[in-house]
Amino acid sequence: MKSKNIFNKLNNWDQKIILKYNGIGGILFTNFLKIVSFFGRETLWIILMVFYLFIWYAPFLFSNISTIFLLGVIIIAPLKKSFDRERPFETLKDINVLERKPTSRSFPSWHAYNVISQGLLCAYLLNSIAITIIVSIFAVIVSFSRIQLGVHYPSDVIFGFFIGIIGFLLAVIIVAPILLRIITFFEQFFGGTVHYHILNPLLFENILYLILVIGIVTLVILVAIYKRIKEIFESIK
Repeated sequence: MKSKNIFNKLNNWDQKIILKYNGIGGILFTNFLKIVSFFGRETLWIILMVFYLFIWYAPFLFSNISTIFLLGVIIIAPLKKSFDRERPFETLKDINVLERKPTSRSFPSWHAYNVISQGLLCAYLLNSIAITIIVSIFAVIVSFSRIQLGVHYPSDVIFGFFIGIIGFLLAVIIVAPILLRIITFFEQFFGGTVHYHILNPLLFENILYLILVIGIVTLVILVAIYKRIKEIFESIK
């Protein structure tokens, strides 16, 4: 009974906050939030993984970005399915959806996870307190955008934010070093010279490799376009 009361209070608070801030700031502010919200989408980080593995080979960066992303999939997806929380616009009639309607469940926020976890990685690699502060502020703005645009409750982004911190720590301390060791182990079986932190010469020397990279990038983009088209049709229904 006590846990149910806590949940009801949280739900009431969620509804109160999103109704207050949904659409706040006018058209210009909304358009700005739509732009920054892109940094929470998976497409950006998948393209970066492809870039640092096939185009500009940097195994350390690839290991960290990819393990943070993978941990997000492992943690966020099951939570979304378990809680099966409806989006605000599915339960509140006064919500204005100011971007294409997402089709996944609401809790927790994938955008909030991505932006804080990958942002902290950026700050960690640059070893700068100033960058850490800037990244944290930017992550808060992106997280807020999900509320203002009417697609997430505040608790969705708050939990996504903190799960992102956990994902970052797990990746940097445990998972990424393991993946880096695995990659380093397999490098010794590569027949040619391994080129680090330069444009991969195979892009110019091997037509099959070039086709492979173009194919992977194209596939990522097409999947992203398909998801957007699907969301458009879902919103029309």
